[in-house]
Amino acid sequence: MVNFDLVLRNGTCATTSDTFQADIGIKGGRIAAIGESLPGGAREIDATGKLILPGGVDSHCHLAQETVDGVQCADDFESGTRSAAFGGTTTVMPFAMQQPGKTLGETVAAYHALAGPKAIIDYGFHLILRDPNPQVLGQELPTMIEQGITSFKVYMTYDTFKLDDYELLTVLSAARSLGAMMMVHAENDDIIHWLSEKLTVGGHRAPKYHAIAHARIAESEATRRAIDLASLTDTPMLIVHVSDEAATNAIRSAQTAGLKIFGETCPQYLFLTADDLDRDGMEGAKYCCSPPPRDTAGQEAIWRGLKNGTFQVFSSDHAPYRFDQTGKLRYGPNASFTELANGVPGLELRLPLLFSEGVNTGRLTVNEFVALAATNAAKLYGLHPRKGTIAVGADADLAIWDPDKKVTVQYETMIHDNVGFTPYEGRQLTGWPETVLSRGRIVIEDATLCATPGSGVFLDCAKPDSAIPSGRLHPEANPAENGGARLI
Repeated sequence: MVNFDLVLRNGTCATTSDTFQADIGIKGGRIAAIGESLPGGAREIDATGKLILPGGVDSHCHLAQETVDGVQCADDFESGTRSAAFGGTTTVMPFAMQQPGKTLGETVAAYHALAGPKAIIDYGFHLILRDPNPQVLGQELPTMIEQGITSFKVYMTYDTFKLDDYELLTVLSAARSLGAMMMVHAENDDIIHWLSEKLTVGGHRAPKYHAIAHARIAESEATRRAIDLASLTDTPMLIVHVSDEAATNAIRSAQTAGLKIFGETCPQYLFLTADDLDRDGMEGAKYCCSPPPRDTAGQEAIWRGLKNGTFQVFSSDHAPYRFDQTGKLRYGPNASFTELANGVPGLELRLPLLFSEGVNTGRLTVNEFVALAATNAAKLYGLHPRKGTIAVGADADLAIWDPDKKVTVQYETMIHDNVGFTPYEGRQLTGWPETVLSRGRIVIEDATLCATPGSGVFLDCAKPDSAIPSGRLHPEANPAENGGARLI
């Protein structure tokens, strides 16, 4: 008798709280049953010796986006979601960037047109606010929240994006009243501008000087200031792509004091250093991102933050620019570090890197990995329990991992984005997602894409504060939620 569309047999399942052996029965795109010796399915997959984990949620990536000076991302929604799926990610949340003269509604409509026909896995949107005027905050932003876009990003740096403290307070107040999640790129623009000017005037133009101009103190000062402003307005806030030990400590201190401050970090701050920007010729441009990678001591601080709960989210910040005149080298083969497109690719390798160097080295438990890879982001952005967990009723977004599979990273043979290179070339990894399901559909099997462009769906996000009233996420979950978080 066939009870399910698909049954995953004999795998070791993991949520944020539990690790257990079970069968998973899938019907109508959702998890219908979890237990031993489930009835038959129209198709069955034997996962003996494998891990069954929630599909990853990458809540910070850039797809089909154009910079203010005309540099186009190498990845659209087809190539970007394809790459994500091969790496075990089943939900992405890229940014709809408000263009000058465009309303938020026009911005989002244009982004839906880019995503709908091409996305292979499910997706939600964040907004990028560039002009937080009364019309935007009082009318347009509430409308977007009603349409399921409940988070937005602001910047403390970049000439065309940066908000001053008054504007930040105004936006924080609006976020609090609307129940939206505010994400902040925290770097002190004046420090960066002053250092960049001193360096370039002195003839120091090579990529390695990007790391010097974006000094640690620029990040830590802006982080502390953003936290103080959020404290004044009593607004939950996420500090994104944290690279620095002092910034990490500031976030941890705020959490200890009971403030609703969340932290995010990325693979580049665990696996790259400023020395990578000092490679021969312009090769260092491939590693140029903001904030930049730091040093080995900084890497250790980030690992500690992942382990102790300072960072709830581990995202790729996938910013895909090709190493040519269409991307990194738009201003020529000898461009100054101030002219390089900022960002590194990482959608596909985000989870394999963290699994290999986190779980397989004992730095993280598999349950902590699940929290960082999927569950916490789903909670922060109002997608849980539909996404980010293994529970009856949840979408059947699952990845079957071979925890012992050894892989050597080679862009030409294994990476599926359109960037043309990976900053992790040659790295040896252990552990890989071999079969990936999105809403019960097999999207990756036997190193082959099995889904078609346009089969992903847009996700309405609930208001984050409905899932997280206050406090910070803890990697241990409430067993009654089979993967939920408790507050401490």
